[in-house]
Amino acid sequence: MSETTFEQQAEQRRSALRESFDRLAPVRDRWIARNAAYYETLTNLVRFLSREGASVLEVGCGTGQLLAALKPSRGVGLDLSPRMVEVARRRSPHIEFHVGDVERFDTAALGGPFDFVVMSDVLGHLDDVWLALRRLRDVCTPATRLIITTHNATWEPILSVAEALRLKMRTGPTSWLGQDDVANLLELNHFEVVSHGTTLLFPLRVPLLSPLLNGLIGKLPLIRSLNLIQFTVARPGWRDRPPEPRPLSASIIVPTRNERGNVADIFARTPQLGTRTELIFVDGRSTDGTVEEIERLLPTREARLIHQSGRGKGNAVREAFEVATGDVYHILDSDLSVPPEDLPKFHLAISEGRGEFANGTRLVYPMEDQAMRFLNKLGNKFFSVLLSAILGQRLKDTLCGTKVVSAEHYRRIAQGREYFGDFDPFGDFDLIFGAAKQQLKIVEIPIRYRARTYGEIKISRFRHGLLLLRMSILAWRRFGLLTPARARGRGHGPER
Repeated sequence: MSETTFEQQAEQRRSALRESFDRLAPVRDRWIARNAAYYETLTNLVRFLSREGASVLEVGCGTGQLLAALKPSRGVGLDLSPRMVEVARRRSPHIEFHVGDVERFDTAALGGPFDFVVMSDVLGHLDDVWLALRRLRDVCTPATRLIITTHNATWEPILSVAEALRLKMRTGPTSWLGQDDVANLLELNHFEVVSHGTTLLFPLRVPLLSPLLNGLIGKLPLIRSLNLIQFTVARPGWRDRPPEPRPLSASIIVPTRNERGNVADIFARTPQLGTRTELIFVDGRSTDGTVEEIERLLPTREARLIHQSGRGKGNAVREAFEVATGDVYHILDSDLSVPPEDLPKFHLAISEGRGEFANGTRLVYPMEDQAMRFLNKLGNKFFSVLLSAILGQRLKDTLCGTKVVSAEHYRRIAQGREYFGDFDPFGDFDLIFGAAKQQLKIVEIPIRYRARTYGEIKISRFRHGLLLLRMSILAWRRFGLLTPARARGRGHGPER
């Protein structure tokens, strides 16, 4: 896949979303009226979290109904849909509206900073939430408050049925971000969560029943986790300006075995990171011309090829780490299911001090068709829940191949490897267990997982799944002797 095709796919998703909301623009007010209980609750919530007479930017403002209800001293709306903005300008001529995609728009042109930035029910439609939040830093000061509302993923089947029955406005495929996902993305961009919560257990108007469910039962512990609306309020975590990343170089490790058709794209699409970037291909006895293709392209950038002496991806990565010269080690799967274009996010997480071990997660954004088989997805979710409980650190996706760690912290993981032994042919659990044992801060980087376009999948669902289960049992035996909270305080800190 060429870089042009990659960008075209992103633009196609944006165009489809723009056209969808353009079609909805003339009837949006009708849908708001049909679902008045929901929209009134949402409006009252955002009004409570903000204040009248403040300067407000709403991203994904639609027809401007919410922004106008906030009664700002200066209101600015930004929306992808030209027809939505056209309706908004007619309804609220005293408010300034712009057509644009927050992921690409020059936010400085919005004339900030603002007292409040509102993103209501918009995160699920964004192609790249990380990038959108990074863009919004230009319109924030330490006094700005960012108000985000999302739908609770528990409601996904109910809302899907409501759309099918035309009881809810059809908005197309969305990402279902939990509050932990939102908090993680905010932290990666130097925002701090001030408060969060939920509301609206029953989004219909029924006398006596609605006040009972929403006013009393929906506020009870445990029950409130089922509420439809989730909200997060955040503030910038910097004093004057966001911190500059440390000037760190990068080594990008690419294990290959029969991936000839992907080599040219890896050379062309892998970005330059930090102060210097080296590509290290480590080949595991390819027979399809992969080695010859790598050798042909070696002169085009700083890159080298080593030949694996052992077997398995885990061994290949460790052999490449032994010869890497960068400050930060990146692992990039050669099937390109994780786009190389996402690597800067991982590098910034380390160089900006957001985390010490960056792990990719494929389970936030919708995947391409055929990118991951159903049983594989279930297995990934199972192991993520299991290992999160064992390790005491949240992991939404333990088996994503893209993992990033500084050279310094990898050396500490390697020195402590004998605690677990050489047990992992894939390398994913080896690195995660090592990072958790060294008490490194693990952060997750959401990526859009893509279907393989060349070569064959090298994972056996059942045979390798049993192996992963045995490795999880090993982790439980090693970490499960103490609860994570006690382990951190009783001599189980980083080995030095």
